[in-house]
Amino acid sequence: MRTRTVISWLTVALTLLATVIIATSCVVKKDADLVIYAYDSFTSEWGPGPVVIPAFEKATGISVHLVAPGDAGNVLARVIDERAAPVADVVVGIDNNLLSKALEAGVLSAYRPKQYKSIPANLVLDQKWRVTPYDWSSFAIMMDTEKLQNPPLSLEDLTKPEYKNKLILMDPRTSTPGLGFLAWTLSVYGDSLGEYWSRLRPSILTMSPGWDTGYGLFTSGEAPLVISYTTSAAYHAEYETAGRYKALEFNEGHPVQIEGAGIVAGTKNREAAEAFIDFMLTDEFQSALPLTNWMYPVSPSVELPASYAYAPKPASTVSVDPALLDEAVQTALNALQAP
Repeated sequence: MRTRTVISWLTVALTLLATVIIATSCVVKKDADLVIYAYDSFTSEWGPGPVVIPAFEKATGISVHLVAPGDAGNVLARVIDERAAPVADVVVGIDNNLLSKALEAGVLSAYRPKQYKSIPANLVLDQKWRVTPYDWSSFAIMMDTEKLQNPPLSLEDLTKPEYKNKLILMDPRTSTPGLGFLAWTLSVYGDSLGEYWSRLRPSILTMSPGWDTGYGLFTSGEAPLVISYTTSAAYHAEYETAGRYKALEFNEGHPVQIEGAGIVAGTKNREAAEAFIDFMLTDEFQSALPLTNWMYPVSPSVELPASYAYAPKPASTVSVDPALLDEAVQTALNALQAP
């Protein structure tokens, strides 16, 4: 991508490291009862994978091989590439913005979990239950208050000269936060999307391939602003200095991300796949999410940690038709590549 951005040596190093990790994680064990594809932060040592997968294996006797092809966009792309001969049995991380692409590709098989009635109606992603929601949060710009004192109050504020090279984004083609930010700008600017991204271009320090890399650059001090979630502030309050990293509330409203999982069409391990989808709605799985995936569980009965008091729930939300996103992604990228 030819843009007016500064690509730091740390970005390159982290991207190369992520590539090595992803390549290693994509080797699938043949003796697994269940192969699950999930995004890299889900499978990481600090993510929910190391907590919920052993619990599932112990409860069911089903062995699992967890594979991380990258961020959620990469995960779905791999499932689509393999649809003629599926390797995965379950895919984790299909959100409301990726859903239409997954359904259009026909890579998911319907299954309504046993505890489906426990999910609030506003979080149900698909009435045919090809995807079962398991958590949610709102996208937001996170700010490091030690590096920046004057917060932007809107998407338009992000284009101001004072924020030049101060914003880290993720690639909307591979990252769900990246696509979420793109959807956010589309919901606000509509037909003027390209003009907005042209104005935003000087503010963008870099566009990382996934959330892990981009957020790592943010916490290492490369830039004071990054696209993430309101619930990211809860993580810092739980383990670091409460209040240093703030989730900014913008006056346009915020988009909501609902994450879901589905059974891959053509799986030969249907019974095991159904058991995992059911397990995702149990108290054991749901209660692990707030302090590992740093998202709200879909189960309203789970008690949230005190640190979630630092995670604001925006007063208003925005949304767009996901079918418009492919064209919008190209519009934004064209704006960034313009001379």
